[in-house]
Amino acid sequence: MNQSELSIATIRSLGIDMINKAKSGHPGMVLGSAPALYTLFTKELKVFPQESDWFNRDRFVLASGHASSLLYSLLHLSGFDLNMDDLKAFRQWQSRTPGHPELDLTDGVDASSGPLGQGIPMAVGMAMAECFLAERYNLDGYDVVDHYTYALCGDGDMQEGVTYEAASLAGHLALGKLIVIYDSNHVTLDGPLDYSFSEDIKKRYEAMNWQVISVSDGNDTNAILKAIKKGKKECFKPTLIIVDTIIGYGSQNQGTSKVHGAPLGEEDGKQAKLSYGFDHEDFFVPEEVYEDFQKNVINRGKRAFNKWKKMMREYKNAYPDLYKELSDAVKGQYTFDYDALLTDYPEGLSEATRNTSEKMINEIAKQNSTFLSGTADLASSTKTTIKDGGRFSCDDYSGRNLYFGIREFAMVTIMNGMALHQGVKVASGGFLVFSDYFKAALRMACLMKLPIVLPLSHDSIAVGEDGPTHQPVEQLAMMRSMVNIQVLRPADAYEMCAAWKKAMETTDKPTALILTRQNVTNLTKATYEDVSHGAYIVSHEQHQLDGIIIATGSEVELAIQAQTELLKQGHDIRVVSMPSMELFDAQSAEYKESVLPMTMRKRLGVEMGTDFGWYKYIGLDGKMISVNQFGASAPASTVIEKYGFTVENVVNTFLSM
Repeated sequence: MNQSELSIATIRSLGIDMINKAKSGHPGMVLGSAPALYTLFTKELKVFPQESDWFNRDRFVLASGHASSLLYSLLHLSGFDLNMDDLKAFRQWQSRTPGHPELDLTDGVDASSGPLGQGIPMAVGMAMAECFLAERYNLDGYDVVDHYTYALCGDGDMQEGVTYEAASLAGHLALGKLIVIYDSNHVTLDGPLDYSFSEDIKKRYEAMNWQVISVSDGNDTNAILKAIKKGKKECFKPTLIIVDTIIGYGSQNQGTSKVHGAPLGEEDGKQAKLSYGFDHEDFFVPEEVYEDFQKNVINRGKRAFNKWKKMMREYKNAYPDLYKELSDAVKGQYTFDYDALLTDYPEGLSEATRNTSEKMINEIAKQNSTFLSGTADLASSTKTTIKDGGRFSCDDYSGRNLYFGIREFAMVTIMNGMALHQGVKVASGGFLVFSDYFKAALRMACLMKLPIVLPLSHDSIAVGEDGPTHQPVEQLAMMRSMVNIQVLRPADAYEMCAAWKKAMETTDKPTALILTRQNVTNLTKATYEDVSHGAYIVSHEQHQLDGIIIATGSEVELAIQAQTELLKQGHDIRVVSMPSMELFDAQSAEYKESVLPMTMRKRLGVEMGTDFGWYKYIGLDGKMISVNQFGASAPASTVIEKYGFTVENVVNTFLSM
């Protein structure tokens, strides 16, 4: 047995042992793809495990996250901060080796993965970020941003629609530094692949402007290496390497779905190891294998890292401003100073918050050179264009406007990849109602704590004539129900400015900005502190508090109009603007009491969406003017009136309490 065969046998054996010990896991792809990933890690992948967050490292995404034990074995052997006890704790409580890779738990993991289909789009985003930063910061003799993005996927990934959304865009953008290894074992959980899938992947990817290379034997490391090298030579197309493998290689059930998601067990595991020529106790690693990885991963990576560090010192001396700009961007240090803009927004000015947002985007772009803005073919409606920012394309990777096409799911998943890469801050918009399409990607952004920004316009039934298919009702409640997200629905330009500042300076969660198509009037000048509190008193009672109206977005103006009418009738009302429920929930008990005193139970909520979640703030004694049915096609003013969002209805509803 030569060195590579011994190392591959060790990787396979560790995978078997981890899954058997956990009595849970997916050995099939682990055993089939071990030769391909061994070849990638020891021959081509540029990483330095002792500096695992090195910015110019190659990125690797395990798209088929269920094969996590394969990745953990490689990370351990490569010298990342993952010891043998961690491998033995696979899939256990509070271990660093969870069932699917998690970004913040395991050293060396570049992306949380597991939901099939999202891995390749994240890799696309990483490759796009590399292209943009390389175009901006690389100068003659200083290729300070210069690396590849790799992914390993399986048959399941190829069936998910979002994979094709992203692959289509990647080919269109000619992302030559993206290389995807496709473990083609022709088996899925339910049985043979041909139960549900018979496409010619090679032809499809070639039609999408990818270079496609086939490797007929998944154990042929020489052919795999040759394919990777050929992929790196192709500068104008992403590369798909189709590797024909045998699922569960070495098991008595190899080639069948029985080895997809169940441990081999002691007897079959031992037999599989013997078929590799590996006769050792569980979790055994020969010293020669550690030496193999020391030489071919750690030492090779150290040389590349030291060479880059030396270049960066010279770059700093030659181009100090660019060096600082890039360093700050990599650290995620983004700011937004909007004070000067406030002079453009006098009280009483009427403007849709999507239009105000566009002005914010352009000012942010002036202040932050690696801020990019995009949309899913809706720039003229969502108002997300950076003027004179150029279009990110294969002809100009320095362009700051991202055109995702009508690919909402891929858009957000690609944004996740760009954020994971670091060095860029990305915002991309769409219609709020289409958040249904990208919810799964947004969930992954929340899980990975990625500070992407989603300016989402057309926020309510005020969309009007386009009707219920385009009028969001439940989407706002859906987004608020998610974990680790901040959702802000600004009432006017002042809240809009503060909301964008909050979004830009947030580093540990995504932000959704819910924007109006309809005009709203500037009210009391809200401060950044007001909006950061999530809710504040936008219009105080004059003497004695008789009740509270809580509203968001465009409905805040309506609430203030109703307050004026109620005062004429002898009812002294407080109006609270609540741009963000999540931010309000995070405030102290004292602050919450100052805004919504517990003794005042006469509370009315007003929002053009479902009332789900609102009773936390209005109480069981409170009432809600909301939309708990689908919308209707008619002029916006008509729909708004028919659904009860009028001063008269707000006043009458309050008086009925």
